[in-house]
Amino acid sequence: MSKYFGTDGFRGEANETLTAEHAYKTGRFIGWYYGLKRADGRAKVVIGKDTRRSSYMFEYALAAGLTASGADACLLHVTTTPSVSYVVRTEDFDCGIMISASHNPYYDNGIKLINYYGEKMEEDTILKVEAYLDGITGEIQFAKGEKIGRTVDYAIGRNRYIGYLISLATRSYEGLKVGLDCANGSAWMIAKNVFDTLGARTYVIHNNPDGININQDCGSTHIEALQKHVMENGLDVGFAFDGDADRCLCVDEHGNVVDGDAILYIYGCYMKERGKLAGNKVVTTIMSNFGLYKAFDAAGIEYEKTAVGDKYVYENMEANGYRLGGEQSGHIIFRKYAATGDGILTAIKMMEVMLEKKMTLSKLAEPFTIYPQVLKNIRVRDKAAARNDEAVKNAIAIVEEKLGAEGRILVRESGTEPVLRIMVEADQKETCEAYVDTILQTIIDRGYQAE
Repeated sequence: MSKYFGTDGFRGEANETLTAEHAYKTGRFIGWYYGLKRADGRAKVVIGKDTRRSSYMFEYALAAGLTASGADACLLHVTTTPSVSYVVRTEDFDCGIMISASHNPYYDNGIKLINYYGEKMEEDTILKVEAYLDGITGEIQFAKGEKIGRTVDYAIGRNRYIGYLISLATRSYEGLKVGLDCANGSAWMIAKNVFDTLGARTYVIHNNPDGININQDCGSTHIEALQKHVMENGLDVGFAFDGDADRCLCVDEHGNVVDGDAILYIYGCYMKERGKLAGNKVVTTIMSNFGLYKAFDAAGIEYEKTAVGDKYVYENMEANGYRLGGEQSGHIIFRKYAATGDGILTAIKMMEVMLEKKMTLSKLAEPFTIYPQVLKNIRVRDKAAARNDEAVKNAIAIVEEKLGAEGRILVRESGTEPVLRIMVEADQKETCEAYVDTILQTIIDRGYQAE
């Protein structure tokens, strides 16, 4: 199991758990490792970053490590995670690196490694990087003379990605009023560019990043800002992204949230109607709402469930040839078009369904009913110990028995933080609250809560 890299990269507070030295050493190893695979010994690595203040520090540290090992570091500058994936898989790069902590606060950051195919890096390569970080591998020779790598401005790659997104639209957005919440993050220029080019009247909020306001009361994790924006301006639809724009949540014309589950339902039905839903299946995670499965059953659509994380969703899709999958949080994967969740692509696909079916987003989502759900997090000293404590397991079993077939409880460890996540679904929100609080109190009483 990885020591530093979780389900979505090496993430932590900048210069606390994730330092410039970590970035430099990651660059050193990646540059050397992929250089061995090149006939000329010179690896090519593309780097993107979000708008956090620390992203610049990590960009320079990674570039220094890469070039010191003889690799060329091509900089996309501020861009989205899916754009890095796109550039890697469509151009001659050995791998890509995205600097972002996604939806986390500005003081956190992360290093995401992307393989040659634009997918999240294989576990065996991650373990090799970690072995070098821990000093197990030993020292790597520095490149010298003409073998030292170069740092190259590669903004053209970001522009090609924008062109690719625009090419995927099936109709003009002329006459439609579209709201965009860019979370003061990676999408702050790209999203408006795409929607303006396609003819929409765009109403953009949170597109003035200052290094510390990324995800701050905005974006997909604070959807209420976009809901207000849509209602105040009488917009036809709104799309909210997270810090690195690999997520998207929607707001319909009435100000109602259309989350990742609803997006999967809407596009899954659209694909089935056109005979495009491979295997008649959509890939979800264990966090998807009961309502999604009831709606799929009614529509005659089958589904698979994976562990939480778009990484696991994609692996299932790739292994079985499925073309649609995602998470409630808004990581939606359209495998024909991308190897990762892509928030702007998701928005384009929702526009496609609305325009092709000549229906509002609210009408498209109407058959989908969400079961009440309560999710709460608790920071703990030891995730595994807390999760496997006998008293905690007994409390969970009691809740499961009381819920029966009318609901469910899920307690899981975060893949990126020292956090346990407790989720309950039932027919009444009050029931969900009570059962979640019961589990939280048990964890606290057993002394696992972190200070």
